[in-house]
Amino acid sequence: MTVDPTTLSYTAEHEWVLIEGGVATFGITDYAAEQLGDVVFVDLPAIDAPVVAGQVCGEIESTKSVGELYAPLSGRVIQVNGEVDSDPSLVNADPYGAWLVRIELDGESAPLLDRAGYEALIEGAA
Repeated sequence: MTVDPTTLSYTAEHEWVLIEGGVATFGITDYAAEQLGDVVFVDLPAIDAPVVAGQVCGEIESTKSVGELYAPLSGRVIQVNGEVDSDPSLVNADPYGAWLVRIELDGESAPLLDRAGYEALIEGAA
């Protein structure tokens, strides 16, 4: 599943979000993947685990550092990407195709940015 980055929402924690109906799919952005370097391990939440918008729900480890994954929206985990779990380097190869988690939403959301807002955020960080 590769998505068009211009159609997504983003978080200040460098995650992209695709909302379809009552389900949100999220992963890390190309900027985050570049900053992390070679991703070697992901720790994703368990299926059926509750997640809360803005709170840590997993980790992503690279050769440079360990970063936390934040839930962009509140709900219940309905799917994790087993391919990324088996081969974390997929995050570097295709950050927008290598989604991490799917959440069944319950309505609460962290502040989300559109593509222009996210680009302004990363330009300010450069």
